[in-house]
Amino acid sequence: MRAPPRAFAVPLSLALAAVACVAPPAPGGAAEPSVRVPASTAGPGALRAGWPAAEVLLIGEQHDAAEHQRLAAQVVERLATQGRLIAVVLEMAEQGRSTAALRHDADEARMRAALAWDERGWPWAAYGPIVMAAVRAGVPVIGANLARSSLREVMRDERLDTEVNDALRERLLTDVRDGHCGLLPASQLPGMTRVQIGRDRAMATALAAQAKSSGVVMLVAGANHVDKTRGVPEHLRAQAPGLRVHALGLAAGKPEGAAAAGFDEIWVTPALQRPDPCEGLAERFAPAR
Repeated sequence: MRAPPRAFAVPLSLALAAVACVAPPAPGGAAEPSVRVPASTAGPGALRAGWPAAEVLLIGEQHDAAEHQRLAAQVVERLATQGRLIAVVLEMAEQGRSTAALRHDADEARMRAALAWDERGWPWAAYGPIVMAAVRAGVPVIGANLARSSLREVMRDERLDTEVNDALRERLLTDVRDGHCGLLPASQLPGMTRVQIGRDRAMATALAAQAKSSGVVMLVAGANHVDKTRGVPEHLRAQAPGLRVHALGLAAGKPEGAAAAGFDEIWVTPALQRPDPCEGLAERFAPAR
């Protein structure tokens, strides 16, 4: 990676928008997950009977991989058809937003309004089918992300520093720094780490509120949020220690063993050709000439 400029201020709005998408490698040491390639009719068509054997299903996706959103929608359809799906919780909508009041035949405009959908951050063309599959089956979709208006306050909330142990907090801080290609000023790292912790905690709270022993509540979020070694599962263990949690990672291209360590199962989809993300961030964060 090219060396970043020595002195500039990262626009906070850009940093806050990007913090949820950091994706550094995970350390090894965990049991090797089950890795498989879905069939062309993918995932749900080949799901094992009784899968997942858990009250909470976490699906960790890559936001630029269209196949991942398609697979998530198919999982919704399959679990709903089985009568096992209780709710779908989304990183892509804010806390307090829900489709619970909608009829199953509501149109897309009503769904988007109920979730206060932010097209700038999450294209409806990609994620709408997940929402629609749930609503059509009579399953509520629940927003779980922190409200954008609250992020500055969250960044200042030092109580979040104690929500995880010191080792994990340092790891998350490193994740945020590396995920932003070393472009964030050191002064912003603690606050951005609190946003990451706050988002994971908020999603865990939404899942715990919906979970029941009689079915499955499902989360769709970025893969880092789903990672059992650093994300939502850490907070679920504290909030609802009796819940069984199954973390499914969707990987565009087979991951290395260490990168897959935080998941119970990996579904591999075709690799994507991506530009260097650090070059893109450097250009966005560079001062105007």
